Amino acid sequence: MNSSNQILAVATRTLAIELETVQALQSALNQDFVDTVLHLQKSKGRIVVTGIGKSAIIGQKWVATFNSTGSPALFMHGADAIHGDLGMLQPDDSLIILSKSGETPEIKVLVPLVKQFGNKLIAVVAQPDSYLAKQADLVIHTPVSREAEPNNLAPTSSTTAQLVIGDALATCLLALRKFTPEHFARFHPGGTLGKQLYLRVRDLMIRHEKPEVRPQASLQEVIMEMTSKRVGATAVTDESGSLLGIITDGDLRRMLSKSQDLTSWQAEAIMTPEPKTISGDELAVDALALMRRMSITQLIVLAAERYVGIIHLHDILQEGLL
Repeated sequence: MNSSNQILAVATRTLAIELETVQALQSALNQDFVDTVLHLQKSKGRIVVTGIGKSAIIGQKWVATFNSTGSPALFMHGADAIHGDLGMLQPDDSLIILSKSGETPEIKVLVPLVKQFGNKLIAVVAQPDSYLAKQADLVIHTPVSREAEPNNLAPTSSTTAQLVIGDALATCLLALRKFTPEHFARFHPGGTLGKQLYLRVRDLMIRHEKPEVRPQASLQEVIMEMTSKRVGATAVTDESGSLLGIITDGDLRRMLSKSQDLTSWQAEAIMTPEPKTISGDELAVDALALMRRMSITQLIVLAAERYVGIIHLHDILQEGLL
């Protein structure tokens, strides 16, 4: 096979067979699937997932998805389980075994041991009349008419079915537990998506000092304040601390282009009144959206309507939110 048409034909056939497998899962969903979801939702223990070969790899993905969506889970390799790792199974845990055939030797050894422990045993299996299916408390059937691999040997459609049904379980549990974006952020604090959901303006604002001048401040005082605080802007406030305006680098450049006499200029004549503001409680990603919409690079930050600092576009860029 060396022509583009042949390659695309094989790829198209593979996708068609795997799509057929996924579609078959819809009609295979039954009360055991529902009972599995309800059991896992109410269970006080963890979800322990096990399997052999390719099923073990899919099981690891199940565990990652469960954990990231609020369902505590761990992976136990089927071969290692019968050589000591079965000790990780606690009394309230539920064991899910992934297997296409349900007849794997290691699984046949593992099942009686688990049943002696009294843990809920859930089978995810393509063969509903297999040893595993007959021994399990609940059976999730993943029918597979054929593998997508041309020789009908290598696990392809069968592992796709396992992967998809795992996502279905996780999303059902997520919905029942009312899992929110805030919960998701708690479990994903290191990624950009997590930061978008939890990082707030106040978290970035405190990195620099609070530039501030009074309305009567001279041009020199304004420049010194902006330079010393290294924000590229300063707030203008009255004696009570109320916000009057903002002076940015752009305001200074515009003022300098209009006048040769700089000695008499004061802050109130240079500032932009009623500047754009944002609460320190707002998400940093919302501050970014406001800056983009207004074509500005900094925002005055308020807390209880009082000036508390400035957030700059650079602060947001450093966090990788853009």
